[in-house]
Amino acid sequence: MCHVIVTCRSMLWTLLSIVVAFAELIAFMSADWLIGKAKPSSSEEVDNRTGGAQEPYRPTLGIYGRCTRISHMQFSRRDTLCGPYAENFSEIASGFWQATAIFLAMGIMILCTVAFVSVFTMCVQSIMKKSIFNVCGLLQGIAGLFLILGLILYPAGWGCQKAISYCGPYASAYKLGDCSLGWAFYTAIGGTVLTFICAVFSAQAEIATSSDKVQEEIEEGKNLICLL
Repeated sequence: MCHVIVTCRSMLWTLLSIVVAFAELIAFMSADWLIGKAKPSSSEEVDNRTGGAQEPYRPTLGIYGRCTRISHMQFSRRDTLCGPYAENFSEIASGFWQATAIFLAMGIMILCTVAFVSVFTMCVQSIMKKSIFNVCGLLQGIAGLFLILGLILYPAGWGCQKAISYCGPYASAYKLGDCSLGWAFYTAIGGTVLTFICAVFSAQAEIATSSDKVQEEIEEGKNLICLL
């Protein structure tokens, strides 16, 4: 018989697992990993809201995508265009970024799988006498290692020609040049830290769902068990 067991700790672990997976996925897909050096606007470009000259635009560069401005001379304005610069994996700007993409993709796939499974831990707490929480915690730890490897290798690619075109001639491995780090990089780091927190917290979720109080309510014949 299926017993639906919901505890404060197990629910918090499930929510954190889902948040971490989405955060890493969004960061990976974003083009805001590097913020390039400012492109000065021409004197003819006017901000429609203020009537003054527009602020210099800073293009952004991701692992496989980028955002930049395209001029429309006939209208004396510029549009921001975002999209992948690489049509296939081999066109990613650096071998280090290719390795980063592989490690991050593997970590994110594991995190998404765990996030999906975590939803069902309310009904199924073990498979083949193995605690789902412990298995998911182990997988989250492995995913965290993949994410760390990807984030360590990523700065090694700052010396590639694509990064130099955005960050200036002084950009090199682990040196930003005229660029700065975007929100996607910091999100990926924060998600990695939360991944290990989730891996540790999975043990608490397992303890909460197998506590004496839960066992007592199961023996009383309850199918829906909610504990704070």
